[in-house]
Amino acid sequence: MRTNRRIALTLAMAGALFLSACGGGSDDPSAGGGDFGDLGGCEPVVAAISPEKKEMFNKLSELFAETDEAKALTVNGNCARIAPQDVSSGEAARLLAISEDPWSSTETVKSQPVIWSPASSQWVERVNSLRGSTQMVPEAKSFAVSPVVFAMPERMAKAMGWPDKPIGLSDMHDLCMHPEGWGKYGSGASTWGNFKLGKTAPETSTTGLNALLMQAYAATDKASGLTADDIKKAEKFSKELESCVIHYGSTTGNVLQRNYDRDQNGQSLGYVSAVAVEETSVVNYNRGNPSSSVVEPGTQLTPPKEKMVAIYPEEGSLVSDNPIGVLGPDATWVTEEQRAVARAFVNFTQTAAAQGILNDYGFRSIDPKAKAGGLLTAEYGVQSAMPKLLETPSASVTSAAIEQWKQIRKSSSVMMLVDISGSMGERATDDRTRMEVAKEAASATFDHFRPTDEVGLWAFTTGLGPNGDQNSQELRKLSPIRGDAEQLRQDINALEPTDGTPLYDTIAKAHQQMSETAEPGRINAIVVLSDGRDEGSMMGLEALIQQLRDDSEGANDAPVRVFPILFSPDAPAPELRQIAEASGGQVFDATDPRRLSIVMNDVMNNF
Repeated sequence: MRTNRRIALTLAMAGALFLSACGGGSDDPSAGGGDFGDLGGCEPVVAAISPEKKEMFNKLSELFAETDEAKALTVNGNCARIAPQDVSSGEAARLLAISEDPWSSTETVKSQPVIWSPASSQWVERVNSLRGSTQMVPEAKSFAVSPVVFAMPERMAKAMGWPDKPIGLSDMHDLCMHPEGWGKYGSGASTWGNFKLGKTAPETSTTGLNALLMQAYAATDKASGLTADDIKKAEKFSKELESCVIHYGSTTGNVLQRNYDRDQNGQSLGYVSAVAVEETSVVNYNRGNPSSSVVEPGTQLTPPKEKMVAIYPEEGSLVSDNPIGVLGPDATWVTEEQRAVARAFVNFTQTAAAQGILNDYGFRSIDPKAKAGGLLTAEYGVQSAMPKLLETPSASVTSAAIEQWKQIRKSSSVMMLVDISGSMGERATDDRTRMEVAKEAASATFDHFRPTDEVGLWAFTTGLGPNGDQNSQELRKLSPIRGDAEQLRQDINALEPTDGTPLYDTIAKAHQQMSETAEPGRINAIVVLSDGRDEGSMMGLEALIQQLRDDSEGANDAPVRVFPILFSPDAPAPELRQIAEASGGQVFDATDPRRLSIVMNDVMNNF
């Protein structure tokens, strides 16, 4: 096993396993790499930043370029521009921690950075800890602050007493466990079903990690000095709250995007009751930019029909401190000219000019005495006053919380549908077919599951069965995986491409079968790996979408969500996005075959 793979595993155990944040289309922060737009002929000085900061970083880059210091600095004899590319904090941490070949092109399609700005300093500490030195990230300092809040549809928040009554995580926990769910607040709220919590996985997401630690603080009634023993004491509280998670989204932007899509279809209360996010994400959602993507000049944003409001937990909030630093000597690809530009930019982020624009993007100044303004207003669902803050726990306490979460997270029931149509025999790379790439990527996911998680496996194409009249073949019945990972790999490796692509019929059949046995206590999901358009189905797209939408709407507490993976440029992206949206799932982009293993890991991060 190569050293960089060992470090990836170590990073996972420490709570920073890489899983890229990859949804479909423009909200996919790992689909590009190197496309920085018009830099006016200047050399790019790449900044790897957490996705929610992309729009703000573009503005900071513009302001910095206008300074005399920036104009005096050059790279390769040309002017230089800060070129931000969004990379999830967990992804960047993994890539920087690899010892043999950090930020290798074989590991990512992202460009090698000069500057790194994750959402939290915890990621910087982990990279330095795993490398055993500070030679990759010698120094990083905070330049913007955003507290972690729970975004909640306004009507739901008002049912709980907002804004007159403080709402805490203990209140959400009690609602989560109440046998009547939202019916606790009267017959008018009973149609909302049970309390549904949206979270990201703490192994990869700063917000998911901070929300997990906030749960422990709430359970132990502390505001500082959280210990590993406190994590143990909080286990029952945290496990019960995790039981209400709908699924663990890859990024908060993707969870909010799914809710926004539902909102635009008149289903604003059917997907999620509360989502753990950074405060700035609430602002962006209410502007009509739920994925916090870059808004091009002249773009008309459409605000949601139902505003989401920020619930600042009564027990207190942790903050994302958004550090920024120049990569050090271990980043051998960085030149001294690039470092000079980067250092000047990092210093610029601390100036009044830079700090003055933060509120315009929903972030707070690093100066605790600075008065909040800009978008930090009730109009956008947030409060101007800084909430009660909790003390950031030590790295050892954080690791203890993540290890506990791996055991208490909500159980999953996942059906994997693998396309074995003839086109899967086409070349994906110079030396491997699509089928071969798919087998390797799918096989690598089975170790993700706990023994009690349920996993099923179907292959689909036309002409299956003794009489050649079947469209799918059940290779493994949906059941606890226990020690069957190796058998699953053998089943996957035995697959060979044959005929057509009955995509819609297979999804409908699997969905109907899963819906009959789906349990509220599990994340019930269908993962679809396909490289082409539907061929040979009896069911049409509209009928399939209606079936999925009927299952996911209203008070259904055990919906089955569909997570399609686009595995070639021929895959029907618009249709698969509609299927994912109708079910409350998410589409993933792996049209670049180099990214399939990364994307499959990301998909598994939801369960």
